[in-house]
Amino acid sequence: MTAPLLEVRHLAKHFPVRGGLLGRVTGQVRAVDDVSFHVDPGETLALVGESGSGKTTTGRAVLRLVEPTAGTIHFRGIDVRAQRGAALRALRRHLQIVFQDPWGSLNPRLTVGTAIREGLEVHRLAEGADADRRVAALLEEVGLPADAVGRYPHEFSGGQRQRIGIARALAVEPAFVVCDEPVSALDVSVQAQVLALLRTLQRDRGLAYLFIAHDLAVVAHMADRVAVMYCGRLVEVAPRRALFAAPLMPYTQALLAAVPVPDPAARRPRLVLPGEPPSPTAPPSGCPFHPRCLHPRKDDACRLERPPLEEKAPGHFVACHHVPAQAPVVSSHPSPP
Repeated sequence: MTAPLLEVRHLAKHFPVRGGLLGRVTGQVRAVDDVSFHVDPGETLALVGESGSGKTTTGRAVLRLVEPTAGTIHFRGIDVRAQRGAALRALRRHLQIVFQDPWGSLNPRLTVGTAIREGLEVHRLAEGADADRRVAALLEEVGLPADAVGRYPHEFSGGQRQRIGIARALAVEPAFVVCDEPVSALDVSVQAQVLALLRTLQRDRGLAYLFIAHDLAVVAHMADRVAVMYCGRLVEVAPRRALFAAPLMPYTQALLAAVPVPDPAARRPRLVLPGEPPSPTAPPSGCPFHPRCLHPRKDDACRLERPPLEEKAPGHFVACHHVPAQAPVVSSHPSPP
């Protein structure tokens, strides 16, 4: 059995809410609340859910771009949260991120060559002519012309800027990349090109991705496994084909029912959820989804008891009191996923 590349257990990130003249803490925003998952070498784990469900905060907390409130993060057996100073800087070479906004993530005062070269110099991977050669090779790898090295971000289209961001992340030769909605700001035709590039880079470099997205059509194209997030918690984790073919959690069923069908004549039932997602400052007791759940067996247990994320079918984890086990459980990774 291959050990996970990244293993996250009971991750939490709470932001204080301050009020009054003295700015005292009056509450907590539970952006991420007891989340556990793993990512294997060369695997793409997609993290999906509605806006505000905690997807981006989870990705940033894994990289310690925001400091977690609780939980453990291990990369190749190394405790990420225990690292400080030079040790953390050295570890970050192997853990990179591609941001959602390719314009906001690039310094407008730096040329493309300088932005990409910066990581090489910080981690002392190359300098001088060797660094120039590596920058040129990275630009070619992501499909940009050689003369891009001396130009500035404003001279490129959105898709080209995202390729620059990808090249910058790859410069330090990472093993794990958080892709934080990397194509959501791009035109559909450009999305396909960038997704194809990410797949090619993953194959050629053996990369593992935590792919954060809200577009389930993109997830169906990219993911090996899918983790569904709601109100800061994981509610379903399964292999991509199993989840799209037979989602078990009522929330996941509603998400998939909302995906448009590319056929004007096609008709299928639409699940319209009542109400709005709960506030992360005051999450509901029990199952976070129970106020909006349409399950016919919803009862007081849903309101009072938080359902654990349990394996209901091989490799298929669900947090729901009323989803029975469908087959004998034989898992290569013990719960939680």
